[in-house]
Amino acid sequence: MAAHKIAHATLKGPNVVKEICIGLALGLFAGSLWKMHHWNEQRKTRTFYDMLEKGEISVVVEE
Repeated sequence: MAAHKIAHATLKGPNVVKEICIGLALGLFAGSLWKMHHWNEQRKTRTFYDMLEKGEISVVVEE
């Protein structure tokens, strides 16, 4: 019988440099999203206190 030659993928170990680059990229992306979220929350809080100081809004319920 003739043996058939089948191309098999050779498994290699993890590429450390590639893993570090992917982790760094994902970390920077997630960190920037988190930072933008915090900047947005700070802007909302600053706007609220500015309006409160100017008297445009009140935290007391009017009757």
